[in-house]
Amino acid sequence: MTDQTTTQVSNSKTKLSDAFRTHFSGDAPITEKATNFAKARPWTSAAFAGVAALAVLNTLRGRR
Repeated sequence: MTDQTTTQVSNSKTKLSDAFRTHFSGDAPITEKATNFAKARPWTSAAFAGVAALAVLNTLRGRR
């Protein structure tokens, strides 16, 4: 028998989902996981924060 290790290769479509899986798996608290993700991918986390801010502003815009 031969011992073969398989390595998962990310392409442009799965790279972000692989990063989510890497940073958000495990037993660490969610705040630590989010901090590690933000440190590893600052532009992506900034984009997520911007989208969330726009969503909140749009929900508050209709209120009187």
